Amino acid sequence: MKVEVLTGKILENNPNMDRYQLAIAVARRTDELLNGATSKLSVPKNVKAADIALMEIAEGLVIVKGFVNN
Repeated sequence: MKVEVLTGKILENNPNMDRYQLAIAVARRTDELLNGATSKLSVPKNVKAADIALMEIAEGLVIVKGFVNN
């Protein structure tokens, strides 16, 4: 899925989050993945860590503290 579509989906589902906060969340999750955290998705090894982080957040597999809708 394209980055723009995933970003739009995340921001639509989390009205309290803006694109800058999303960028920080993706960067933090990317760092975790690059430092050995296992992905919560089944993706090929050639997918970039930042793309995996964005997909995990879009699917709700990774919760960004402070921006959860109840």
